[in-house]
Amino acid sequence: MDLSQIKMVVTDMDGTLLNSNHEVSPRFFEIFDELRKKDILFVAASGRQYNSMVDKLHSIKDDIIVIAENGALVKQKGEVLLTTPITKSEVDRILDVVQPLSNAHPVLCSQNGAFANPDSDDFLKLLKEYYSEFEVVEDQTKVDTEILKIAIYHFESSERHIYPAVRSLEDSLKVKVSGANWVDISHQNAHKGYALQKVMDQHQITSNEVMVFGDYNNDLEMLQLSNYSFAMANAHPNVLKIAQYTTASNNEFGVEKVLEKLI
Repeated sequence: MDLSQIKMVVTDMDGTLLNSNHEVSPRFFEIFDELRKKDILFVAASGRQYNSMVDKLHSIKDDIIVIAENGALVKQKGEVLLTTPITKSEVDRILDVVQPLSNAHPVLCSQNGAFANPDSDDFLKLLKEYYSEFEVVEDQTKVDTEILKIAIYHFESSERHIYPAVRSLEDSLKVKVSGANWVDISHQNAHKGYALQKVMDQHQITSNEVMVFGDYNNDLEMLQLSNYSFAMANAHPNVLKIAQYTTASNNEFGVEKVLEKLI
């Protein structure tokens, strides 16, 4: 595996760069300094909101490109490079499908925050890990802000209990099982692959010059853009099938081990 041409590294956050305690290792930040010395660009790509991502990567936030909300928002040094919102009618359509579901917790995601229902204290406590900025509202249909994505949480399994009910929305929207407990619904072009392609085009980077790490179905499109795509050992079977290579799990420094070889 010849990594000498790599000019950009792209990694998912949860289940990939973050360990099971949702932490970035000190080891990664040391490696990042070496990447920067070699002029290798670093892109963090996540279903998380922008504010939550930069909280995790605060010390390097001005030196990286951030693909947030599964590709619906791209920012660099605080400047918005791309937004791909959904319309108000689409928001209402999604809520009509989701709100009758048992134990489904929808979150409306905007550029600068999110909007959740007050129906579960346990969910609101959990939400603080993924959304550093959110507001509790009684009626999500009354939210008058541009929405980039609707994320739906289920405590047991999003793939079993949420996805079957919302898959009908795939006729006009992007529906992604983005984690064991999350399904994300957004504009058809609001995915990590579309956003990453825009970033690659801007920097004139080819598939042979980018390295991508991921673990779940919302990473599939961006993994397909790279000749050096890595699935984590803990990845979803779909990711293990499509990635060119595998690495150790997120709890075993799988990203860091490959980046050390790159350096």
